[in-house]
Amino acid sequence: MHKLGRGHRDKLQQFMTITGASEKVAHQTLKASDWNLEGAFDVFYSQPQVKNFTDSRHLEELFNRYKDPYSDMILVDGITLLCNDLQVDPQDIVTLVVSWHMKAATMCEFSKQEFLGGLQALGIDSLEKFRERIPFLRSELKDEQKFFEIYNFAFGWAKEKGQKSLALDTAIGMWQLLFAEKQWPLVDHWCQFLQARHNKAISRDTWSQLLEFARTVGPTLSDYDAEGAWPYLIDEFVEYLNENGIIENGQLNDLSHRR
Repeated sequence: MHKLGRGHRDKLQQFMTITGASEKVAHQTLKASDWNLEGAFDVFYSQPQVKNFTDSRHLEELFNRYKDPYSDMILVDGITLLCNDLQVDPQDIVTLVVSWHMKAATMCEFSKQEFLGGLQALGIDSLEKFRERIPFLRSELKDEQKFFEIYNFAFGWAKEKGQKSLALDTAIGMWQLLFAEKQWPLVDHWCQFLQARHNKAISRDTWSQLLEFARTVGPTLSDYDAEGAWPYLIDEFVEYLNENGIIENGQLNDLSHRR
């Protein structure tokens, strides 16, 4: 056993428990990441050669536990049961991260290929491993690039089949969920603006550009460029903020936004 301080020993044990890695691999990965757990997880899961091998029989058993009795799919009831087994609320944003890993085409359902492929890529073939992997899946939202990918995945995942746009109520629910992670102070004002002035479905362009707006334009709009190539809806939102005195003299007057 490596001679480590208690803090490093705890991280080593946590890393081994969540990833299933050997002590040697865990120690090497953590050391390479300067003992930063999230960084070590990223290193570990970006190297296919160190991923766990999964038992295809166990994967089939998991799928059969949750599949719909009348189709080769996991539907709402199966996902509810899975969330109960994982001790995760179905409304928890980590379910979106799971769906992203599974490349799920539609909210509240997994095809057999999506479910088995996603778990295999994550090195999961048991409920115990799945539960242990939840903290890592949640931590991925803190990674800027992964959040960007998950955010853009969410549009196609949440919209109704056959529709090009995302229903406004669904979009608002998703924005509140996603921006609770990114702490965008204007999210509630954005949602109120849409309900008051827009009241229509949201296009993919507006969805993707809003994240760019939230990332690049500060909450007081001091760096907002009126000549920039923002969708008209975002330009109208800026006008709405100014007209309603929400932004006044370079200050955001109402900071009572939801987390």
